[in-house]
Amino acid sequence: MKVGVAVTSAAEALFSNPMRSLLTMLGIIIGVASVMVMMSIGEGAKAQIEAQISSVGTNVLSMQPGSMNRGGRNQGGGSARPFNEADVSAIAEQPYVESVTGTLSGQGVNAVSEETNWVTSIQGATAEYFEVNNWPAVEGREFTQQEVQGGAAVALLGKTTATSLFPSGDAVGQRIRVNGVPIEIIGILEAKGQSGGGGMGRDRDDMILAPLSMVRNRITGGNRWVSRHVSNIQVLVQDGYDVMEAQDELATLMRERRRVEPGAQDNFSVINFADMIKQRAAVAENMSMLLAFTAAVSLIVGGVGVMNIMLVSVTERTREIGLRMAIGARGADILLQFLVEAVVLCTLGGLIGMAIGWGGVYAYAQIAQAPMLVSPVIVATALGAAASVGLIFGFFPARRAAQLDPIQALRYD
Repeated sequence: MKVGVAVTSAAEALFSNPMRSLLTMLGIIIGVASVMVMMSIGEGAKAQIEAQISSVGTNVLSMQPGSMNRGGRNQGGGSARPFNEADVSAIAEQPYVESVTGTLSGQGVNAVSEETNWVTSIQGATAEYFEVNNWPAVEGREFTQQEVQGGAAVALLGKTTATSLFPSGDAVGQRIRVNGVPIEIIGILEAKGQSGGGGMGRDRDDMILAPLSMVRNRITGGNRWVSRHVSNIQVLVQDGYDVMEAQDELATLMRERRRVEPGAQDNFSVINFADMIKQRAAVAENMSMLLAFTAAVSLIVGGVGVMNIMLVSVTERTREIGLRMAIGARGADILLQFLVEAVVLCTLGGLIGMAIGWGGVYAYAQIAQAPMLVSPVIVATALGAAASVGLIFGFFPARRAAQLDPIQALRYD
Protein backbone atom coordinates (compact mmCIF):
# COMPACT_ATOMS: atom_id res chain seq x y z
CA MET A 1 0.00 0.00 0.00
CA LYS A 2 1.27 3.42 -0.92
CA VAL A 3 1.67 5.99 1.84
CA GLY A 4 -0.66 8.41 0.06
CA VAL A 5 -3.44 5.82 -0.05
CA ALA A 6 -2.82 5.05 3.64
CA VAL A 7 -3.10 8.75 4.54
CA THR A 8 -6.36 9.09 2.56
CA SER A 9 -7.77 5.99 4.22
CA ALA A 10 -6.72 7.31 7.64
CA ALA A 11 -8.42 10.67 7.01
CA GLU A 12 -11.67 8.92 5.95
CA ALA A 13 -11.62 6.77 9.09
CA LEU A 14 -10.97 9.75 11.41
CA PHE A 15 -13.57 12.06 9.88
CA SER A 16 -16.20 9.33 9.77
CA ASN A 17 -16.46 9.71 13.56
CA PRO A 18 -15.26 13.26 14.31
CA MET A 19 -16.40 13.45 17.94
CA ARG A 20 -14.55 10.28 18.92
CA SER A 21 -11.46 11.46 17.04
CA LEU A 22 -11.55 14.84 18.82
CA LEU A 23 -11.90 13.24 22.25
CA THR A 24 -9.05 10.89 21.40
CA MET A 25 -6.85 13.81 20.40
CA LEU A 26 -7.66 15.75 23.58
CA GLY A 27 -4.74 14.29 25.55
CA ILE A 28 -2.36 15.02 22.67
CA ILE A 29 -3.70 18.58 22.35
CA ILE A 30 -3.22 19.30 26.06
CA GLY A 31 0.21 17.66 26.08
CA VAL A 32 1.55 19.57 23.07
CA ALA A 33 0.13 22.88 24.30
CA SER A 34 1.71 22.30 27.72
CA VAL A 35 5.07 21.37 26.23
CA MET A 36 5.08 24.51 24.08
CA VAL A 37 4.19 26.83 26.97
CA MET A 38 6.67 25.28 29.41
CA MET A 39 9.54 25.22 26.93
CA SER A 40 8.78 28.80 25.87
CA ILE A 41 8.83 29.93 29.51
CA GLY A 42 12.20 28.24 29.96
CA GLU A 43 13.66 29.73 26.79
CA GLY A 44 12.35 33.18 27.69
CA ALA A 45 13.88 32.98 31.18
CA LYS A 46 17.17 31.80 29.70
CA ALA A 47 17.24 34.70 27.20
CA GLN A 48 16.45 37.18 29.96
CA ILE A 49 19.23 35.83 32.17
CA GLU A 50 21.72 36.00 29.29
CA ALA A 51 20.66 39.60 28.68
CA GLN A 52 21.22 40.39 32.36
CA ILE A 53 24.69 38.81 32.26
CA SER A 54 25.49 40.85 29.15
CA SER A 55 24.13 43.99 30.82
CA VAL A 56 25.90 43.57 34.16
CA GLY A 57 29.07 42.00 32.82
CA THR A 58 30.70 38.75 33.83
CA ASN A 59 33.63 40.47 35.53
CA VAL A 60 31.92 42.95 37.84
CA LEU A 61 32.07 42.69 41.64
CA SER A 62 29.86 44.70 43.97
CA MET A 63 30.64 45.34 47.62
CA GLN A 64 28.33 46.65 50.32
CA PRO A 65 28.50 46.94 54.13
CA GLY A 66 27.32 43.94 56.11
CA SER A 67 25.19 43.84 59.23
CA MET A 68 25.94 45.03 62.75
CA ASN A 69 24.46 44.46 66.20
CA ARG A 70 23.17 47.44 68.09
CA GLY A 71 21.49 47.15 71.49
CA GLY A 72 21.62 43.36 71.22
CA ARG A 73 19.71 43.34 67.94
CA ASN A 74 20.95 42.72 64.41
CA GLN A 75 20.30 45.77 62.26
CA GLY A 76 20.29 43.85 58.99
CA GLY A 77 22.38 44.01 55.82
CA GLY A 78 23.96 47.37 55.02
CA SER A 79 23.83 48.59 58.63
CA ALA A 80 27.58 48.24 59.28
CA ARG A 81 30.03 51.12 58.93
CA PRO A 82 29.93 52.39 55.31
CA PHE A 83 32.90 52.58 53.00
CA ASN A 84 34.62 55.84 52.05
CA GLU A 85 36.41 57.27 49.05
CA ALA A 86 39.78 56.22 50.50
CA ASP A 87 38.60 52.59 50.19
CA VAL A 88 37.73 53.23 46.56
CA SER A 89 41.21 54.68 45.92
CA ALA A 90 42.91 51.73 47.63
CA ILE A 91 40.95 49.24 45.51
CA ALA A 92 41.81 51.16 42.32
CA GLU A 93 45.52 50.50 42.97
CA GLN A 94 45.11 46.71 42.93
CA PRO A 95 46.56 44.89 39.88
CA TYR A 96 43.35 43.01 39.09
CA VAL A 97 41.21 46.17 38.90
CA GLU A 98 40.34 47.70 35.53
CA SER A 99 38.07 50.37 36.98
CA VAL A 100 36.21 51.06 40.23
CA THR A 101 33.45 53.40 41.33
CA GLY A 102 31.85 54.30 44.62
CA THR A 103 28.10 54.92 44.67
CA LEU A 104 25.63 56.52 47.03
CA SER A 105 21.89 55.96 46.68
CA GLY A 106 18.93 58.07 47.68
CA GLN A 107 15.44 56.60 47.50
CA GLY A 108 12.11 58.37 47.14
CA VAL A 109 13.43 61.72 45.91
CA ASN A 110 10.98 64.13 44.32
CA ALA A 111 12.02 65.34 40.86
CA VAL A 112 10.12 68.28 39.40
CA SER A 113 10.23 69.60 35.83
CA GLU A 114 8.20 72.36 34.23
CA GLU A 115 5.76 69.77 32.92
CA THR A 116 5.33 67.34 35.80
CA ASN A 117 6.91 65.75 38.88
CA TRP A 118 8.07 62.22 39.54
CA VAL A 119 9.18 60.26 42.63
CA THR A 120 12.26 58.24 41.79
CA SER A 121 15.72 57.32 43.11
CA ILE A 122 19.01 59.12 42.68
CA GLN A 123 22.41 57.51 42.39
CA GLY A 124 25.61 59.38 43.08
CA ALA A 125 28.72 57.95 41.42
CA THR A 126 32.13 58.76 40.04
CA ALA A 127 32.85 59.10 36.33
CA GLU A 128 34.03 55.46 36.22
CA TYR A 129 30.44 54.33 36.81
CA PHE A 130 29.69 54.29 33.09
CA GLU A 131 32.59 51.95 32.29
CA VAL A 132 32.09 49.63 35.27
CA ASN A 133 28.39 49.14 34.58
CA ASN A 134 28.67 49.25 30.78
CA TRP A 135 25.97 51.90 30.86
CA PRO A 136 26.62 54.71 28.35
CA ALA A 137 24.59 57.78 27.56
CA VAL A 138 22.55 57.46 24.35
CA GLU A 139 21.69 61.17 24.30
CA GLY A 140 23.81 64.07 25.49
CA ARG A 141 26.99 63.23 27.39
CA GLU A 142 28.33 61.64 30.56
CA PHE A 143 29.64 63.73 33.46
CA THR A 144 33.40 63.99 33.94
CA GLN A 145 35.69 63.39 36.90
CA GLN A 146 36.24 67.16 37.14
CA GLU A 147 32.49 67.62 37.57
CA VAL A 148 32.50 64.93 40.25
CA GLN A 149 35.32 66.64 42.16
CA GLY A 150 33.65 70.03 41.81
CA GLY A 151 30.21 68.77 42.86
CA ALA A 152 28.59 70.04 39.66
CA ALA A 153 24.78 70.06 39.71
CA VAL A 154 24.39 67.95 36.57
CA ALA A 155 22.71 64.59 36.02
CA LEU A 156 21.70 61.92 33.54
CA LEU A 157 18.20 60.42 33.52
CA GLY A 158 17.14 56.83 33.01
CA LYS A 159 14.69 56.24 30.16
CA THR A 160 11.68 55.83 32.46
CA THR A 161 12.43 58.95 34.47
CA ALA A 162 13.12 60.99 31.33
CA THR A 163 9.81 59.93 29.77
CA SER A 164 7.92 60.64 33.00
CA LEU A 165 9.40 64.09 33.53
CA PHE A 166 9.48 65.13 29.87
CA PRO A 167 6.64 63.34 28.00
CA SER A 168 7.28 65.46 24.94
CA GLY A 169 11.00 64.54 24.86
CA ASP A 170 14.00 66.88 24.58
CA ALA A 171 15.09 66.36 28.20
CA VAL A 172 18.76 67.12 27.52
CA GLY A 173 19.57 70.70 28.38
CA GLN A 174 16.50 71.13 30.58
CA ARG A 175 16.61 71.81 34.31
CA ILE A 176 14.79 69.97 37.07
CA ARG A 177 14.63 70.27 40.84
CA VAL A 178 15.45 67.21 42.96
CA ASN A 179 14.27 67.70 46.54
CA GLY A 180 14.45 71.41 45.81
CA VAL A 181 17.99 71.32 44.35
CA PRO A 182 18.22 72.67 40.75
CA ILE A 183 20.03 70.26 38.43
CA GLU A 184 20.83 70.43 34.72
CA ILE A 185 20.09 67.36 32.59
CA ILE A 186 23.15 66.60 30.44
CA GLY A 187 22.25 63.14 29.11
CA ILE A 188 19.90 60.15 28.87
CA LEU A 189 21.13 56.69 29.86
CA GLU A 190 20.76 53.61 27.69
CA ALA A 191 17.64 51.59 28.52
CA LYS A 192 18.36 48.59 30.76
CA GLY A 193 14.90 47.27 31.65
CA GLN A 194 13.93 45.45 34.82
CA SER A 195 16.41 43.75 37.11
CA GLY A 196 14.17 40.67 37.52
CA GLY A 197 11.70 38.62 35.49
CA GLY A 198 7.96 38.21 35.59
CA GLY A 199 7.28 41.90 36.11
CA MET A 200 8.50 41.61 39.72
CA GLY A 201 11.91 43.24 39.31
CA ARG A 202 13.05 46.82 39.85
CA ASP A 203 12.96 49.17 36.86
CA ARG A 204 16.62 50.13 36.47
CA ASP A 205 15.64 52.93 34.08
CA ASP A 206 13.70 54.72 36.82
CA MET A 207 16.63 56.64 38.30
CA ILE A 208 18.75 59.77 38.22
CA LEU A 209 22.54 59.47 37.98
CA ALA A 210 24.59 62.41 39.27
CA PRO A 211 28.12 63.17 40.55
CA LEU A 212 28.81 61.49 43.87
CA SER A 213 29.95 64.62 45.77
CA MET A 214 26.91 66.62 44.70
CA VAL A 215 24.48 63.88 45.77
CA ARG A 216 26.20 63.45 49.13
CA ASN A 217 26.49 67.18 49.89
CA ARG A 218 23.11 68.38 48.63
CA ILE A 219 20.68 65.42 48.41
CA THR A 220 21.35 62.55 50.82
CA GLY A 221 23.59 64.27 53.37
CA GLY A 222 26.80 63.04 54.98
CA ASN A 223 27.47 60.31 57.52
CA ARG A 224 28.33 61.36 61.07
CA TRP A 225 30.79 58.48 61.58
CA VAL A 226 32.49 58.30 58.16
CA SER A 227 33.53 61.31 56.11
CA ARG A 228 33.14 61.18 52.30
CA HIS A 229 31.24 57.92 52.67
CA VAL A 230 29.89 55.69 49.89
CA SER A 231 27.22 53.04 50.29
CA ASN A 232 28.46 50.66 47.62
CA ILE A 233 31.65 49.95 45.67
CA GLN A 234 31.62 48.37 42.21
CA VAL A 235 34.76 46.85 40.72
CA LEU A 236 35.44 45.97 37.09
CA VAL A 237 37.98 43.14 37.03
CA GLN A 238 40.58 43.16 34.26
CA ASP A 239 40.03 40.81 31.33
CA GLY A 240 41.94 37.58 31.73
CA TYR A 241 41.97 37.78 35.52
CA ASP A 242 40.01 35.11 37.40
CA VAL A 243 36.96 36.81 38.91
CA MET A 244 36.71 34.37 41.82
CA GLU A 245 40.37 34.98 42.69
CA ALA A 246 39.82 38.73 42.46
CA GLN A 247 36.83 38.36 44.76
CA ASP A 248 38.99 36.63 47.39
CA GLU A 249 41.76 39.24 47.09
CA LEU A 250 39.25 42.06 47.38
CA ALA A 251 37.78 40.50 50.53
CA THR A 252 41.27 40.16 52.04
CA LEU A 253 42.07 43.80 51.30
CA MET A 254 38.85 45.05 52.88
CA ARG A 255 39.31 42.87 55.98
CA GLU A 256 42.64 44.61 56.50
CA ARG A 257 41.25 48.10 55.89
CA ARG A 258 38.22 47.54 58.14
CA ARG A 259 40.37 45.84 60.80
CA VAL A 260 38.38 42.63 60.93
CA GLU A 261 40.00 40.27 63.44
CA PRO A 262 41.15 36.83 62.19
CA GLY A 263 38.29 34.38 62.51
CA ALA A 264 35.70 37.15 62.92
CA GLN A 265 32.79 37.52 60.54
CA ASP A 266 33.20 40.07 57.74
CA ASN A 267 31.29 43.31 58.23
CA PHE A 268 30.88 43.63 54.47
CA SER A 269 29.92 41.41 51.57
CA VAL A 270 31.39 40.98 48.09
CA ILE A 271 28.84 40.00 45.45
CA ASN A 272 29.69 38.35 42.16
CA PHE A 273 26.66 39.21 40.04
CA ALA A 274 27.59 36.92 37.16
CA ASP A 275 27.93 33.96 39.52
CA MET A 276 24.57 34.73 41.10
CA ILE A 277 22.89 35.07 37.72
CA LYS A 278 24.43 31.81 36.49
CA GLN A 279 23.18 30.01 39.59
CA ARG A 280 19.76 31.45 38.93
CA ALA A 281 20.04 30.29 35.32
CA ALA A 282 20.82 26.74 36.47
CA VAL A 283 17.78 26.76 38.76
CA ALA A 284 15.59 28.12 35.97
CA GLU A 285 16.85 25.48 33.54
CA ASN A 286 16.20 22.67 36.02
CA MET A 287 12.72 24.03 36.71
CA SER A 288 12.06 24.30 32.98
CA MET A 289 13.07 20.69 32.45
CA LEU A 290 10.85 19.59 35.34
CA LEU A 291 7.89 21.50 33.91
CA ALA A 292 8.52 20.08 30.43
CA PHE A 293 8.70 16.56 31.89
CA THR A 294 5.41 17.14 33.71
CA ALA A 295 3.85 18.34 30.48
CA ALA A 296 5.20 15.28 28.67
CA VAL A 297 3.13 13.10 31.02
CA SER A 298 0.04 14.51 29.29
CA LEU A 299 1.43 13.26 25.99
CA ILE A 300 1.92 9.79 27.43
CA VAL A 301 -1.64 9.77 28.80
CA GLY A 302 -2.85 10.94 25.41
CA GLY A 303 -0.86 8.16 23.76
CA VAL A 304 -2.56 5.56 25.95
CA GLY A 305 -5.91 7.00 24.89
CA VAL A 306 -4.92 6.76 21.23
CA MET A 307 -3.86 3.13 21.69
CA ASN A 308 -7.17 2.25 23.36
CA ILE A 309 -9.24 3.87 20.61
CA MET A 310 -7.14 2.22 17.91
CA LEU A 311 -7.70 -1.19 19.54
CA VAL A 312 -11.44 -0.48 19.52
CA SER A 313 -11.17 0.58 15.88
CA VAL A 314 -9.39 -2.67 14.98
CA THR A 315 -12.16 -4.65 16.65
CA GLU A 316 -14.91 -2.67 14.90
CA ARG A 317 -13.25 -3.02 11.51
CA THR A 318 -12.30 -6.69 11.70
CA ARG A 319 -14.49 -7.62 8.71
CA GLU A 320 -13.01 -4.72 6.71
CA ILE A 321 -9.51 -5.96 7.51
CA GLY A 322 -10.47 -9.53 6.46
CA LEU A 323 -11.94 -8.23 3.20
CA ARG A 324 -8.77 -6.22 2.43
CA MET A 325 -6.63 -9.30 3.05
CA ALA A 326 -8.92 -11.43 0.91
CA ILE A 327 -8.42 -9.18 -2.11
CA GLY A 328 -4.64 -9.17 -1.76
CA ALA A 329 -3.60 -6.80 1.05
CA ARG A 330 -0.56 -8.03 2.95
CA GLY A 331 0.02 -7.80 6.68
CA ALA A 332 2.50 -4.99 6.08
CA ASP A 333 -0.22 -3.02 4.24
CA ILE A 334 -2.64 -3.38 7.14
CA LEU A 335 0.13 -2.45 9.58
CA LEU A 336 0.94 0.68 7.57
CA GLN A 337 -2.74 1.66 7.30
CA PHE A 338 -3.42 1.63 11.04
CA LEU A 339 -0.02 3.06 11.91
CA VAL A 340 -0.64 6.01 9.59
CA GLU A 341 -4.07 6.50 11.17
CA ALA A 342 -2.49 6.78 14.60
CA VAL A 343 0.23 9.16 13.39
CA VAL A 344 -2.27 11.36 11.50
CA LEU A 345 -4.52 11.44 14.57
CA CYS A 346 -1.67 12.54 16.84
CA THR A 347 -0.18 14.97 14.32
CA LEU A 348 -3.54 16.67 13.85
CA GLY A 349 -3.91 16.86 17.62
CA GLY A 350 -0.38 18.26 17.77
CA LEU A 351 -1.23 21.04 15.29
CA ILE A 352 -4.31 22.01 17.30
CA GLY A 353 -2.24 21.86 20.50
CA MET A 354 0.41 24.11 18.92
CA ALA A 355 -2.21 26.73 18.08
CA ILE A 356 -3.57 26.64 21.63
CA GLY A 357 -0.04 26.64 23.05
CA TRP A 358 0.87 29.68 20.97
CA GLY A 359 -2.13 31.50 22.40
CA GLY A 360 -1.16 30.42 25.91
CA VAL A 361 2.39 31.69 25.40
CA TYR A 362 1.13 35.08 24.22
CA ALA A 363 -1.36 35.36 27.09
CA TYR A 364 1.29 34.50 29.70
CA ALA A 365 3.72 37.01 28.21
CA GLN A 366 1.09 39.77 28.39
CA ILE A 367 -0.09 38.97 31.91
CA ALA A 368 3.31 38.30 33.51
CA GLN A 369 5.19 40.88 31.42
CA ALA A 370 7.86 38.23 30.85
CA PRO A 371 9.76 37.46 27.63
CA MET A 372 8.54 34.35 25.83
CA LEU A 373 10.38 32.67 22.97
CA VAL A 374 8.72 30.21 20.59
CA SER A 375 11.67 29.06 18.54
CA PRO A 376 11.54 26.69 15.54
CA VAL A 377 13.19 24.10 17.79
CA ILE A 378 10.25 24.25 20.21
CA VAL A 379 7.73 23.94 17.37
CA ALA A 380 9.62 21.00 15.84
CA THR A 381 9.98 19.32 19.25
CA ALA A 382 6.28 19.64 20.07
CA LEU A 383 5.13 18.39 16.66
CA GLY A 384 7.75 15.64 16.60
CA ALA A 385 6.69 14.49 20.08
CA ALA A 386 3.07 14.25 18.94
CA ALA A 387 3.97 12.23 15.84
CA SER A 388 6.26 9.98 17.91
CA VAL A 389 3.45 9.28 20.37
CA GLY A 390 1.24 8.19 17.46
CA LEU A 391 4.02 6.00 16.07
CA ILE A 392 4.82 4.35 19.41
CA PHE A 393 1.32 3.89 20.82
CA GLY A 394 -0.22 3.06 17.45
CA PHE A 395 2.20 0.24 16.70
CA PHE A 396 0.57 -2.37 18.98
CA PRO A 397 -2.98 -1.93 17.57
CA ALA A 398 -1.58 -1.83 14.01
CA ARG A 399 0.44 -5.00 14.62
CA ARG A 400 -2.63 -6.71 16.08
CA ALA A 401 -4.64 -5.78 12.98
CA ALA A 402 -1.89 -7.05 10.68
CA GLN A 403 -1.79 -10.43 12.47
CA LEU A 404 -5.52 -11.16 12.08
CA ASP A 405 -6.41 -14.36 10.25
CA PRO A 406 -8.33 -13.32 7.09
CA ILE A 407 -10.81 -16.24 7.29
CA GLN A 408 -11.62 -15.58 10.96
CA ALA A 409 -11.85 -11.86 10.22
CA LEU A 410 -14.41 -12.41 7.45
CA ARG A 411 -16.50 -14.55 9.82
CA TYR A 412 -16.43 -11.87 12.54
CA ASP A 413 -19.83 -10.37 13.26
